[in-house]
Amino acid sequence: RVPSLLKLLVKEVLNPFYIFQLFSIILWSFEDYYYYASAIVFMSIISIATSLYTIKKQYVMLHDMVAAHSVVRVSVCRGNKDIEQAMSTELVPGDVIVIPANGMIMPCDAVLFRGTCIVNESMLTGESVPVTKTSLPSAGEEGARSYNMDEHKKHTLYCGTHVIQTRFYAGELVKAVVVRTGFSTEKGQLVRSILYPKPTDFKLYHDAYLFLLCLVGVAGIGFIYTIVLSIMNKVPAKTIIIESLDIVTITVPPALPAAMTAGIVYAQRRLKRIGIFCISPQRINMCGQLNVVCFDKTGTLTEDGLDLWGIHRAEDGSFCSPESEAAKDSLVNTTFVACMATCHSLTKIEGELSGDPLDLKMFSATGWVKPTEEETFKHVTFAPQACEIGIVRQFPFSSALQRMSVVVRRLGVKHMDAFLKGAPEVVASLCRQHTIPQTFTETLEDYTRQGFRVIALAHRQLESKLSWHKVQSLSRDVIETNMEFLGLIIMQNKIKPETAGVLCELQRANIRTLMVTGDNMLTAISVARDCGMVRPHEKVIIADAVPPKDFQPASITWHYTENQAQAVKDNEQSYHFAVSGKAFAVILEYFPQLLVLRATVFARMAPDQKTQLVEVLQSMDYTVGMCGDGANDCGALKRAHSGISLSELEASVASPFTSSTSNISCVPNLIREGRAALITSFCVFKFMALYSIIQFISVILLYSVNRYLSFQIFSLCHLSLMTTSSLSVSLNPAWKELVWRRPPSSLISGQLLCSVLTQILTCLETFVLIFCIFLFSCSACNVSRSIFSLRVNVTDPQNHKNIRNYENTSLFYISAFQYLAVAIVFSKGKPFRQPSYKNCKAKTVLSAMPPFKIANCDLHALICLGVFLSMVHHC
Repeated sequence: RVPSLLKLLVKEVLNPFYIFQLFSIILWSFEDYYYYASAIVFMSIISIATSLYTIKKQYVMLHDMVAAHSVVRVSVCRGNKDIEQAMSTELVPGDVIVIPANGMIMPCDAVLFRGTCIVNESMLTGESVPVTKTSLPSAGEEGARSYNMDEHKKHTLYCGTHVIQTRFYAGELVKAVVVRTGFSTEKGQLVRSILYPKPTDFKLYHDAYLFLLCLVGVAGIGFIYTIVLSIMNKVPAKTIIIESLDIVTITVPPALPAAMTAGIVYAQRRLKRIGIFCISPQRINMCGQLNVVCFDKTGTLTEDGLDLWGIHRAEDGSFCSPESEAAKDSLVNTTFVACMATCHSLTKIEGELSGDPLDLKMFSATGWVKPTEEETFKHVTFAPQACEIGIVRQFPFSSALQRMSVVVRRLGVKHMDAFLKGAPEVVASLCRQHTIPQTFTETLEDYTRQGFRVIALAHRQLESKLSWHKVQSLSRDVIETNMEFLGLIIMQNKIKPETAGVLCELQRANIRTLMVTGDNMLTAISVARDCGMVRPHEKVIIADAVPPKDFQPASITWHYTENQAQAVKDNEQSYHFAVSGKAFAVILEYFPQLLVLRATVFARMAPDQKTQLVEVLQSMDYTVGMCGDGANDCGALKRAHSGISLSELEASVASPFTSSTSNISCVPNLIREGRAALITSFCVFKFMALYSIIQFISVILLYSVNRYLSFQIFSLCHLSLMTTSSLSVSLNPAWKELVWRRPPSSLISGQLLCSVLTQILTCLETFVLIFCIFLFSCSACNVSRSIFSLRVNVTDPQNHKNIRNYENTSLFYISAFQYLAVAIVFSKGKPFRQPSYKNCKAKTVLSAMPPFKIANCDLHALICLGVFLSMVHHC
């Protein structure tokens, strides 16, 4: 639902920040201080209006995202009744819906129990490749009762996904059982995660609240001091209340949150200009603290497309010579090429083949063609030989099983064949041992070390008495056994040109880089070496772990990829660990303390394991970034402190950052801007805190001698000095290079507290010293007070506050110089931001300061000393 503007307005103005602003405005109105009060009202109205517009726009966008194609009429079968039309909003779990032949946008999560669907799931997974959904192994509505959310993903039609085509078998309608509706669906959970995102647990924000509490404590001391002093001076009760409350608004500045947000807003604009879009601006600061970044491999570090390098067939239990082409005249009718031509999930949509890029490359290499007509069976035809093969049943690729298979029948042949394709280790485990070449392990390792992606093929001839209906009832495990090993397909995956340079830049900046991929272990190690994640002189040790079995405890074994026998010395730093998905699960459960000490490559990782890895790194106090192309990375992208999606599809909603460039060059740019924004937040916070303390000290000193600053002075300080300085400090762009140091993440650290406290003590000493000297000098020399009067237009009603006096004038001059000095002192530049004098947009006094380096306290002391000597000389 989209809330009304009134409801959003009430919720917004109840924010403690706006409540405090309202309190300040009411108090200033009693004092006739309309200048700054009007400015605060104006800024608050703009801030509230902008916030309401943004929130309303997001609600409308989410509403449209949820409602788009969701409120439609669907065909429903309920009980023993005929098919009837119903609105999608009336669907409940247990309803049986009919999927039309021309497809539809799914309004719910439903499990397919009859027929096959071609589905585009890019909205949820970020993968634009259509996938094939098949019916449950236990066909019928009864089979849907054994439905398991995790095990039967390949049979589930998710809400919001687009069913492109359906396939009818034996004249039956394609049907599915509704299992989830509303916010319980996959799409609903995505929307819920957007409405209620994971809290940005960042130390800076916690420390900021603690620091504000300290300011409130200082304000409380000033509040009590003002009341006691006013009572001693017999000030009227109304004046006591107003002046004591005024101390609170002076010490805790209402403009602090807006000033701290300015740096993030400017950083977000700079990111947008370089093609990085952000839906969670508060996470920009987190990017400045990243110390480990996890990268997906395919599509992120390497190119999306795969090229067929060659094939390596096996005959009679041994490998033949490698061949560069599969479409040779001598190979086109072989079982190996038939497996390549049929074992895929490709479909023809509007005359164009669509599907997994790997399947497309394999199929095009065979020289076979796929007809356009829709028939009972999906035919694959090789025109020159007039050879036709129909796919009788398909078991889609499963990331958990790491394989796919099909049952086919060649035209004119009575028996059926089963073809299997998948990870070489998995395929070999399902084949008869005598059909696997003895050099299988050595050959596979040789290819994977060179960075090739290797796919294995297998074949099995089924019994001739098996009918079509009998095949449909067989389970996957029954068909995928006792296979005959056919050989290997070698695919080449090239590294993107920008990858090596970016990884080298991150390593120089002391940012750890990890590879998290679902690919083969040795292929992943080879890519890690080629892109510089593992340097040539560094060794890689594979960690294999096995769970407890037969009263044997869980154990870990270590071995070099180069088969070297030498041991790794404790003090040797030139090695990396590589962990597979299976070993990761065992180590996570039984050896959690050893998990990520020096691991760099994580291979054969399932999507859920990628998310677990991010969580483990976060539990070890790492600030984690995740960079992926959106496919199978959504969980990790959402869980990381800074998820960076290289896909601009709808799945990018799950990631705080989305890059329009499809390479990892966005990562260092994001970290640079994050560091600049983080340092800006520190600079602005310290400046605003010191600004409040300086004004607090000057007001308390004036109260002690029954003197008051005029409203014009307050307006000048607030509007000219404070606002201009804080905004100018926020405009400094990021430094061009990533350095090995990271900016601090905590306001409550020894260095920062020492800096702030030293500045406070310096300000306090300067104020008290100058104030006492002026009082003594002017009294001793009997100097006319008019010399030091601040020439302002003061109306007669304000004369009773004794505004025209030398104490007022002297402290105003001192405080004005203190404000500028603090702004300069805390405007930190190199190595995280450009220096202030290069900030062309900041048309303030700060941008005109000379570019010399000098210690903070020395610069502050010189300015204060110069002001002090000039005023003493004047006196």
